[in-house]
Order: sequence, then C-alpha cells, then structure tokens
Amino acid sequence: MSYNRVALIGLGLIASSMYWAMKRAKMGSHVTGYARSSQTRETARKIGLCDSISEDLKGVVLDADLVVLCVPISAMGKIMAEIAPHLKAGCTVTDVGSVKRSVIDLVSPNVPKNVYFVPAHPLAGTEHSGPESGFAALFDNRWCLITPNGADPDAVAALTIYWKALGANVDELDPDHHDLVLAVTSHAPHLIAYTMVGVAEDMKRVTNSEVINYSATGFRDFTRIAASDPTMWRDVFLSNKEATLEVLGRFTEELFSLQRAIRTGDGDFLHDYFSRTRSIRRGIIDAGQDTGAPDFGRPKD
Repeated sequence: MSYNRVALIGLGLIASSMYWAMKRAKMGSHVTGYARSSQTRETARKIGLCDSISEDLKGVVLDADLVVLCVPISAMGKIMAEIAPHLKAGCTVTDVGSVKRSVIDLVSPNVPKNVYFVPAHPLAGTEHSGPESGFAALFDNRWCLITPNGADPDAVAALTIYWKALGANVDELDPDHHDLVLAVTSHAPHLIAYTMVGVAEDMKRVTNSEVINYSATGFRDFTRIAASDPTMWRDVFLSNKEATLEVLGRFTEELFSLQRAIRTGDGDFLHDYFSRTRSIRRGIIDAGQDTGAPDFGRPKD
C-alpha cells in the first residue's frame, strides 16, 4: 500500500512540516492541501506549500490514498462527515491529534466501511503555528504514536512506513493509555506552564518589565510552552479531561508535600525528592529526545 496522493486537511505547523518532510524524503506523492482561511491559503501558496491548495474539501480529498486531519480536535468529526462521501475505496484516513479516544469517538462514526481509519499522534511541535512555521526536520527522531483501535493491519503497516520516512520513530499504544501517558508528559505540563505565566502576570508586586528582563531559564521555558496555539490546547484539555484531571490531582498532592517540606525546613526530603526526579531528565537525554548541552537562551557564537 503506497500513497500516490496525499491530502492535508489544515495547513498549520504539523501539516506544513509533513509536506516538507515528504519532499525531503523524495516520496513523489502529489500533495493537496485544504485551509478554511483565505489568508492561510494565500500564505501556503506563497511559500510553495503543497502541489495544489483549495478551499473545496471534496476536490482536495478526491482520489487521495491518504487523508490527514490536521485541524483542531473539535472540528474533526464535522470534517470527516463532510469528506466521507468523496473518499475512494481503500483510502486511509489518519489524524495528528494530541488526544486519541475523543478523536476516535468523533471520527469513527463517519468513516465509510471501505475506508481505513488509523489514528496517530506525532510527538513533535514548537510554540509556533501556521504554514510558515513548518520545517522538514520536525519529526526527526521524535515518536509518532499510532493507536490502531482495530484498524486494518496493512493500513497500519503502511502508515508506519510513511511516518518512518518522515524521520519519526513509531510505536503503537492503546488509545486510552495514550491519553493517560500524554496527560503526564504533555497536557498537564502545558497547563502548569499556562498557570505559572498567569501567576507572574497577576502578581502586582512584580512588574511585567521585571518578569521579562529578569526571567531565568525555567520561567523562559514556561513562557515558550505557554505561547502554544490556544485553540489547539483548549481542545486538548476538554477532550482529555479525565486523564488530565487525574494527573493534576496527583500533581497537587506532590505540591502539598513540597510545600510542607519547605514550611517545616525538611531539607532531607527536598534533596531526596529532587535527586529522584533529576534522573528523569537524564533518562530523556539518554533516550535521544533532548541534548545535555547547556542552553541558557543566549545567542550562539
């Protein structure tokens, strides 16, 4: 199973990066793109994104071998219902959503019987959005998690090959377990970042100029995360409500323990806690998911 024609529905960071990664891999696929916004379509055409771009969903997906839903989670069900009558038999539909159970519940009822739906989630991104933010190396050595949910094995195998060609490592997870894992590794950290930046903004005794001028690396990392697309993250939290609330509940318990240790001067508890959590960072570096090189946000020589 090969993808001679690929349709990208939504032309933001992920779709743009997919296109440039396909070009880098010399796949030879004809890539069509859809964007609801005329400004996005104009920008995409200006930078040469996709082989053709249209506001006509039917025309974009016509004869496509692979259709990729790169829109906010809340829009996926509606778009799937709109394109369903125009998909050819044997077509594979996939997505790039950060939550999988909600996507499956929204999309699956509208998938024709002769079309394969293989949910997926590339664990890659930046705080930037829009077609101009994409780049070919975004997925290199990052994980793409496929949640087959009973999908045709040949369709799953073909999508696995496709994502590996884009530079990603590929693994399979149960949809519900995926959502719990991502609540820990992505969703809750984003919410904490939004909260910390909001706290800094609300503290009247600390001026905005002081926050900006004297920000340390930890706070700068928070601001980078908190600059992510608000529509996407609104949908993520509302779609992965149970898992995120479970993780936030545990986070609150841990935070209370740290508050108690600080209040009572329990240095041994703090040292042991920080030593244990420090090993997670080392594991991420050892797994090749980040570099151990110092990065203090300063310009490189």
